[in-house]
Amino acid sequence: MLNRGVQTRGIRGATVVSSNISEDIEKATVELTNEIIAQNSIMVQDIAFAIFTLTKDLNAAFPAKFARLNCGFDMVPMMCYQELDVPNSIRMCLRVLFVVNTDKNQNEIKHVYLKGAKSLRTDLERDILK
Repeated sequence: MLNRGVQTRGIRGATVVSSNISEDIEKATVELTNEIIAQNSIMVQDIAFAIFTLTKDLNAAFPAKFARLNCGFDMVPMMCYQELDVPNSIRMCLRVLFVVNTDKNQNEIKHVYLKGAKSLRTDLERDILK
């Protein structure tokens, strides 16, 4: 497939947070954010915006704050939302969607699912699941 120049792509990721305390949300946010950036070789200035969601059992802190303070997201527009509370769904879960400007094709994007969140996307065998 031919590259068509710079395009907008979504990069998804998720992880499970150890506990509902600010420090654990910070650790999980920074780990997941850094892994997505590394696996996709993206530069922060190419991120158009980021959306973070947390399951209802995580409310001690805003993940966007930690991306801003620890990952250089000073100028990235970000929002945080509560995830739908679907029965029997994964708990203590932090999810993210980064919308980036990139020259990569959609099949070159690496979505990153860490820890207990790997079960959310077992279909992504080609991607790195840690």
